[in-house]
Amino acid sequence: MTPPRDAQARTTLLARWLRPQDYSADTPYRAPARLYGRLSRWTGVPLTSMGLAPRHAVTLEVRGRRTGRMRRNPVLLTPFDGAEHLVALAGESDWVRNVRAAHGRAVLHHRGSRPVRLVERPPSSRAPVLAAYQAAGAARSGEAAARLQAQLNFGLGPEPTLADFERIAHRYPVFQVHDRSRED
Repeated sequence: MTPPRDAQARTTLLARWLRPQDYSADTPYRAPARLYGRLSRWTGVPLTSMGLAPRHAVTLEVRGRRTGRMRRNPVLLTPFDGAEHLVALAGESDWVRNVRAAHGRAVLHHRGSRPVRLVERPPSSRAPVLAAYQAAGAARSGEAAARLQAQLNFGLGPEPTLADFERIAHRYPVFQVHDRSRED
């Protein structure tokens, strides 16, 4: 039995609105869909800041390069080789440019504030971190979701190799997280 036309139209509209974000384009910047931007601002930032999101989800707070006002974005921490990293799926996004302008000085929020210094990794050393990001996504969401994430996040096949990640690493800025309290 097929659903009525109104139900089909609602399902189609909802599917279009909630379509996963595609970050796989080979461009310097991949803007998020308007709905994702709003959801990040309205729900992502408050949930990650208050610690109501999983522990790998945090709010990055960094001074805006033009206005000087503090800007907040939800981001995911990726553990790799004994350190935490931030991966910019959207490429040269505002938060990436703000971190560079602030010389890496930022604050991470998740049930409290943590001053950090973000050090950008060169493209030649990003591939293993991108692979760790993909593996962490598979651990969180399962193999079926991981295959979709490999395609939408990186434009790669269902089982990407390190060589695949090396080929695209230049498109995804990666920052290693250092605690500022240990450095100041």
